[in-house]
Amino acid sequence: MFIVGLTGGIGSGKSTIAGFFRELGVPVYDSDAEAKALMVTSEALRESIIQLFGEEAYKEQNLNENWLSQQVFGNEEALEKLNNLVHPAVRTHFLQWAESQDYPYVIQETALIFENQAQANYHSTLLVYAPEESRIQRVMKRSGWPREKIASRIAVQLSDEQKKELADQLLENIDLEVSRARVVQLHKNYLQEATASR
Repeated sequence: MFIVGLTGGIGSGKSTIAGFFRELGVPVYDSDAEAKALMVTSEALRESIIQLFGEEAYKEQNLNENWLSQQVFGNEEALEKLNNLVHPAVRTHFLQWAESQDYPYVIQETALIFENQAQANYHSTLLVYAPEESRIQRVMKRSGWPREKIASRIAVQLSDEQKKELADQLLENIDLEVSRARVVQLHKNYLQEATASR
């Protein structure tokens, strides 16, 4: 199975780009959504998180998301411990999902490919990026977060310039119609690459 890793920083619009691929019929795995689901549905993962953070990590069977993000934000050790539990579970789940797809290629939408040095897991990586001010405005609009909170999230991720050096393909996401046309072109390329690699 030919696997494309779709990534981009907060507010870059990678979920919008993932949606354009979905419209073309490409199976897309949303790592963030699946991680949140697994943290609730996987008994083993749930137990490990409670062992690490205590009962407060869950509220009425659901993940206590705001509380948990407060525990790990700015605390590298706690975040690393959480990631060491969640990432392997997501990876296993993704590979099972990918095997069950009947399509020449699949996309895994995931935020931290380069931060986690995970590019070797993909046949090709696609970086979605946008000017920082556009990213801040998008996140403020959708989440209501203050500018400072968004800027601090951007600051802890690798810069777009660093990620551009590492990515196989780039997509500057400013004008949606231009982005959509770029997705159509990339889709054709991925179909060719996937067919050639069989």
